[in-house]
Amino acid sequence: MRIVHAADIHLDSPLRGLSRFADDDLARRLRLASRRAMENLVRLVVDKGAHALVLAGDIYDGDWRDYATGQFFARQMDVLDQHGVHVFMVAGNHDAASVVTKALPLPGNVTVMSTDKAETITVDDLGLAVHGQGFASKAVDENLALSYPDRVEGLVNVGILHTAVSGAEGHARYAPCSPADLERKDYEYFALGHVHTRRVVNKGHRVAAFSGNLQGRHANETGPKGALIVDLAVDQEAVLSFEPLDVARWEKVEVDATGLRSIDEVFDSVERRLAEARTITGDRPLLARVTITGETAVAGTLSDRVRLTETVRSIAERAGVTLEKGVSQARPPRADGNVEDRLLDAVRQRGRELTADLGLVHEMAKWPDRDFGLELRRSGLLDLRDDDVLRRITATALDALVAKLSPEVS
Repeated sequence: MRIVHAADIHLDSPLRGLSRFADDDLARRLRLASRRAMENLVRLVVDKGAHALVLAGDIYDGDWRDYATGQFFARQMDVLDQHGVHVFMVAGNHDAASVVTKALPLPGNVTVMSTDKAETITVDDLGLAVHGQGFASKAVDENLALSYPDRVEGLVNVGILHTAVSGAEGHARYAPCSPADLERKDYEYFALGHVHTRRVVNKGHRVAAFSGNLQGRHANETGPKGALIVDLAVDQEAVLSFEPLDVARWEKVEVDATGLRSIDEVFDSVERRLAEARTITGDRPLLARVTITGETAVAGTLSDRVRLTETVRSIAERAGVTLEKGVSQARPPRADGNVEDRLLDAVRQRGRELTADLGLVHEMAKWPDRDFGLELRRSGLLDLRDDDVLRRITATALDALVAKLSPEVS
């Protein structure tokens, strides 16, 4: 038996962070990215001859902006109905927040699992038992897995659960459970949703896995996104293969500038890394965040955010890449001089980091040493390339800065 496992489609949710950079044609494509990825999923199910599609929550992204979102999903399910494909789905935390979802009529091949308690649906002609429970509300704190039914002997057992399995840091702890909780149910496969990174939780005789989301939506959702094809037999280990279905891809491109002595060398390295990344993504649009790291003599020049962004954007365009953001975390070669020289280096580095993300003056005003914060405010937006300014500030607040930055300058 073959099923396809997908989750976290977030249909019609926007891709974030590109409004300033994307041209009109690309912007239109990105607005429709989740729909095109959904169409790719349906095509995959049909082309691979899958008997069922399981959707492990967050098909939607909360209440729809208009009813067309639900109608689009229903049409895709109707395509699968025409090919005799069963669909089993649970509501996730985003689906539970949607009022209109509950009134959406769906084709007869779609089973939406109960939100009241875990239930089992059997399909005798397939020899399949599907166990699942959806979210009745956005914040489900209890361990739903504990109440899932026992396996049905003689059938392939598949569980569907939207959950934060322990070890899924960075995600809200909805329906928390442990890998052991899943394994104890003794299902051939547990299809999981909520975590947007593809990951196998349990390996071996009883497999549980996150398929990840179908389409990356921002710069922290990098790499290939898609669905899992799962081949199953009674009391046999599930065999998984991943199929990318995303229509646009995010990547974090890091460029190590260590030892590079000119700004041209740095930007040449940026161009090479972007070209490499572009090759891997094929014909999909590539959306990149470029970060320059390492120790280099041109770190001060790279701290000019406007020049950096405009130059890297031009390089990205030549490589066929859309730039989401260009950031420098490069630092000058470490000084071996006295404490003031080392402190100067630390202030310069700390200033660049804050300028890149928060705004230097705004952040420094929060520092406990008021004299130092006052000096920064008097200086306006500090030019971090001006050593005289840095030395003057260092001299006026040396004692306080040594205490504040001692881990950075020791």
